[in-house]
Amino acid sequence: MPRSLCRFTFPLLLGALLLQGCTLSRTQIRRADAVVAATVDHSTSCARPDHCAVPSPLRDAALQALAASTAQQPVHVVTLLDDSEPALAARINLIRAAQQSIDVQTFIWDQDDAGQLVLDELVQAARRGVQVRILADQLFSLDNMDLLDRLSRVSANLQVRLYNPTFHKAHTQPLEFAAGVLCCFMHFNQRMHNKLLLVDDSIGITGGRNYQDRYFNWDDDFDYVDRDVMVGGPAARQMATSFELFWQHKRAEPLTHLRDVNQRILSDAAPPVWQPPHYRRPLRVARLQQVAEDPAWLQAWLVEPTLQTGKVDYFSDMPAKTAKPDKRRALDFTHHIMRMIADARREVLLQTPYLVMSKRAQGIFRRLHRRAEPPRVIVSTNSLASTDAFAVYAMSYKHRKRYLKKFGFEIHELKPHAPGPAVDNQLANLGMDTPELPSETASPASASVARFHLLGSRGSNNRPAPLLSEGRRFGLHAKSIVIDDAFAMVGSHNFDPRSDHYNTEAGVIVYDRTFADQLRRSILRDTQPENAWVIAPRQAVIPVLSDINQAIGSVSEQLPLFDLWPFRYATSYDLKPGCQPMRATDPGFFACYAPVGDFPDVALSPKLIITRLFTAFGVGAKGVL
Repeated sequence: MPRSLCRFTFPLLLGALLLQGCTLSRTQIRRADAVVAATVDHSTSCARPDHCAVPSPLRDAALQALAASTAQQPVHVVTLLDDSEPALAARINLIRAAQQSIDVQTFIWDQDDAGQLVLDELVQAARRGVQVRILADQLFSLDNMDLLDRLSRVSANLQVRLYNPTFHKAHTQPLEFAAGVLCCFMHFNQRMHNKLLLVDDSIGITGGRNYQDRYFNWDDDFDYVDRDVMVGGPAARQMATSFELFWQHKRAEPLTHLRDVNQRILSDAAPPVWQPPHYRRPLRVARLQQVAEDPAWLQAWLVEPTLQTGKVDYFSDMPAKTAKPDKRRALDFTHHIMRMIADARREVLLQTPYLVMSKRAQGIFRRLHRRAEPPRVIVSTNSLASTDAFAVYAMSYKHRKRYLKKFGFEIHELKPHAPGPAVDNQLANLGMDTPELPSETASPASASVARFHLLGSRGSNNRPAPLLSEGRRFGLHAKSIVIDDAFAMVGSHNFDPRSDHYNTEAGVIVYDRTFADQLRRSILRDTQPENAWVIAPRQAVIPVLSDINQAIGSVSEQLPLFDLWPFRYATSYDLKPGCQPMRATDPGFFACYAPVGDFPDVALSPKLIITRLFTAFGVGAKGVL
């Protein structure tokens, strides 16, 4: 190791080890708890038994399903939340309709308009008398000390815990991030990726969306194509059990147990005032709040699309998930997904933002493809032009030949300006062509904070690679599977090594053909030619040279380092005008599809160069990205 690197690394590692053991004493925690108990707001704004809950057809349908259910014949109401405005309005409606409890679990909680809106609605529910619990992964959530100080005392009915805090703090500085990687990587790297909003233990929402503008089409430049599912009925009790396991786990730390929050509470004995949110686009927020209680709007967008089904299962990995054999129960959700895929007979339809397969997933798809009659495997994923995780995309790019030849994947990569997602974006911003609030009018809590990740920020400030074209961009974030048109899964699992071995994941499996058909049509819409490029082998123009190129490329792809061969086995294709979509294996494919390059629409930039470097040298980081 170079001497200059040693001078930097060893002090950092020593500091990390000291920080790791720097927990608060019982006395410090008791002192902060005493301050909170003495200054927390015990008042309620409602004396009615229902805590002044608003009427909700969503909650009512869930209670009816529970009443009609038996152990042998469960009844559920299930709503696919593809569009972003109904997904956010459903959350607001359920929060306002809660009569007893609200439990929220998430991976990212930003302090932009969407994050502030949901947080303020939860505070108001607690003030009505509803018991509210928030459990957020620490690394990318709620790290503003002013905000956490207020949350600790805004209502006796509101509790907040942060999962797996780095060095027992709510806010992680860049050097602390690096120190966490150096000193205790396995512990630091295991995150809670579950997303859940559960109301009265009767109806819940789970899927891919976090609490940040880009998950609800409220970001001005880059938004996600994402998906949730709302389920009312017995599966909500499974959600409640899962949440309780995480809430009671030792990694879920109350705010007074965090060193920086504890210090802030002790230094601020006077109870802080809860400030109303200061939104950047207040008219858009007001419209969302209005439709969340509009009976006609709720009927059209959320009630009518709801299906009544039978069996639905909510699966979740256990807290502190690990791949060790003696803790296999921690991997319940991951194992169940793998069994679903392995049992496929006709078709596997997979949508994932990151096409990076774990070893177990690779083995399953390899065996499926070797069958005498293999099932068709259709994959909807990101292009480099549509993703903000460019280093992860490099691993997908590296293994294209394996995916196409050994697994038989039909890969469709989302275009950055796809017209399909643009329709949802327009609906979410209908009539909202108002200018942004000037930065000086924004409150500190509304300022978006960049959050550090191993390969860049994971906050709103993280942008994808520059493009040759202009316009609003979209990236895929939905994680879903449809198997044989018979049952379907919507959840947080990315089907990658990180989801398999590190993060805890959750989701619902719906055993209903109508729901599976709904989800299948939704995913296939994102694979249509106007929305996605097709990944297919390069056309062999000069037979001998093409064979030599493929041979060299195959050797290069297998190298863990120095995979530098520039002429890859496959590239991106776009449908020619006047042609009909077809599979890459169709004899007429090359007559109807034109090659558009390995990274279509991506401008030369440091991110493009880093993508190539990760393809060449980053294979060892595949399980971490």
